[in-house]
Amino acid sequence: MFFKKKKKKLFGNQIEVNCCYCSQNTGTEEDPICAGGRQLEKDGSCPRFSYDPLMRTPRALPPLREYEAEDFTL
Repeated sequence: MFFKKKKKKLFGNQIEVNCCYCSQNTGTEEDPICAGGRQLEKDGSCPRFSYDPLMRTPRALPPLREYEAEDFTL
């Protein structure tokens, strides 16, 4: 018996369905428009959802620490 190991996707297997970062989105992030004319089902699923990482807006970086002159002395 050979068991196939479930392949982990590049961005993880647990990406939530959101029209803002779907490859079918033709609108903006604030106002997504589905190219297929679909909307999310009541259970939050969509049969045409295809994750596109380039549609996602990255999170803001945390602020850098403030350094003083004393930090660089021996």
